[in-house]
Amino acid sequence: MNINSDNKNKDFIRDIVEKDINSNKVGGKIITRFPPEPNGHLHIGHAKSLCLNFGIAQETGGICHLRFDDTNPTKETQEFVESIIDDIRWLGWNWEEHLYFASNYFESLYHFAIDLIEKGKAYVDDLTHDEIREYRGTLNEPGIESPYRSRTVKENLDLFIRMRSGEFGEGARVLRAKIDMESGNLNMRDPVLYRIIKASHHRTGEAWCIYPMYDFAHGQSDSIEKITHSLCTMEFEDHRPLYDWIIETLGIHHPKQIEFARLNLTHTVLSKRKLAELVQDKYVTGWDDPRMPTLAGLRRRGYTPAAIKNFCDRIGVSKRQNTIEIELLEHCGREDLNRIARRVMGVLNPIKVIIDNFPEGRVEELEALNNPEDLQAGVHSVPFTKELYIESDDFQENPSNKFYRLAPGQEVRLRYAYFITCVGLDRDQDTGEIIAIHCTYDPETKGGQAPDHRKVKGTIHWVSVTHSVEAEVRIYDHLFLDERPDQADDYRSIVNPNSLRVLKSCKIDPSVAGALAGINYQFERVGYFCIDNIDSTSDALVFNQTMPLRSSWAKANTYRV
Repeated sequence: MNINSDNKNKDFIRDIVEKDINSNKVGGKIITRFPPEPNGHLHIGHAKSLCLNFGIAQETGGICHLRFDDTNPTKETQEFVESIIDDIRWLGWNWEEHLYFASNYFESLYHFAIDLIEKGKAYVDDLTHDEIREYRGTLNEPGIESPYRSRTVKENLDLFIRMRSGEFGEGARVLRAKIDMESGNLNMRDPVLYRIIKASHHRTGEAWCIYPMYDFAHGQSDSIEKITHSLCTMEFEDHRPLYDWIIETLGIHHPKQIEFARLNLTHTVLSKRKLAELVQDKYVTGWDDPRMPTLAGLRRRGYTPAAIKNFCDRIGVSKRQNTIEIELLEHCGREDLNRIARRVMGVLNPIKVIIDNFPEGRVEELEALNNPEDLQAGVHSVPFTKELYIESDDFQENPSNKFYRLAPGQEVRLRYAYFITCVGLDRDQDTGEIIAIHCTYDPETKGGQAPDHRKVKGTIHWVSVTHSVEAEVRIYDHLFLDERPDQADDYRSIVNPNSLRVLKSCKIDPSVAGALAGINYQFERVGYFCIDNIDSTSDALVFNQTMPLRSSWAKANTYRV
């Protein structure tokens, strides 16, 4: 079987899987898994893992399990479980009936621990957390064996059973593997397998007061589910010997763990701890803030599942750590939105234009393309009236030499409408500020066409004063000023104070009235926008800017830095 036949980006993991299939090592279907901890929302880095695990299963006719590794009740909630499920469904992946929880296996994991104790491979330790860390040693110095390491099997079984029964206080004792305190790999120096946590679990309630460490639950859960390939990010490479040791010592099904480089993105942090701090310290409004790299934030901002999957496909899979320019993500979003987004005209900083020679009260319906990339998308009607709004930046009273938009005595094309010429200005009597621009229109130029072939270099967008829909528009910039916030002494010190700019009283094409949240638009000449799915209502539209209309990424044609 060649799983790469329809996959443009071959990678080393797919090569391994293909070899395992062809050599019949797996003996049946490929089974992968996506194992999030429900202690936060998924982010764009998780999307890479999702596309890899679900993608390989799809390409091979296999199965990908969704398993929540919910082994820490102090940080995990049902809310996070539901948000993760919603994000994965939105991205388009389907686990069918294969939804699992590590908490489903607590009884089995407990008996695995009993088995290790009976084999003399685990012991109950009374050292404190700090003492265990001190005894562990360093990369240059071997560890020191705990004075409790020599307890008999009988003593350890008795103490571990009493740990489960709740007899001891939180932190009083732990269960540790008995491996090698002089190992060059610190993860093999008698790692902790179980700890006492007196907290209610979001699924099992008060049934347990001892919980397995991630390193213990992870591998055994993979084994219980008969996972064939356990795909992890590179930080788990040093944990693989422990993963293998526990499974081999227990003599149970042994998945193949393979590591790949995690996603690093410029102007972004992808640590769930740091993302949680941004939420808790109110640098953002929540996990779904459109400035966040969470899937919920990207979705709210207007990114599509197709764009995110395309991004993950482009960056590929390797072992080499690198950092991807966020502009590539924007580029992938822009490519998809250019294909599907409906075009409308939106004026973000309006100034009034009065067409002096257009009849009072007359409304002329003009046709505007819904999407020039898809002519089957049709057209929509835009009302043209005596009073219009244009962007204030599209007018200069004293224009520079290369300013081709509206200026006194200067002619400009109104998109889909007519040529107009500025003939006068209205000013505020107190401030002298321009409050309206007077123009005349040429009725022979309907549709923006010039019958006498005269050339007009500037084309600007507009909306009718009486028909436009008022909206709030939110303009976003990078959340961090520095390209690599993870390298800063304090990443919070370089949060961009101008990452959000809110524009009130923007004027939008009336065809957006009544539109549903989540719909994508291109505001012509401005950028891509999405109706906010939280704050927008039918009476008060709110648009989030997905991205500007253009970027420099495509010209640079590089995204690995």
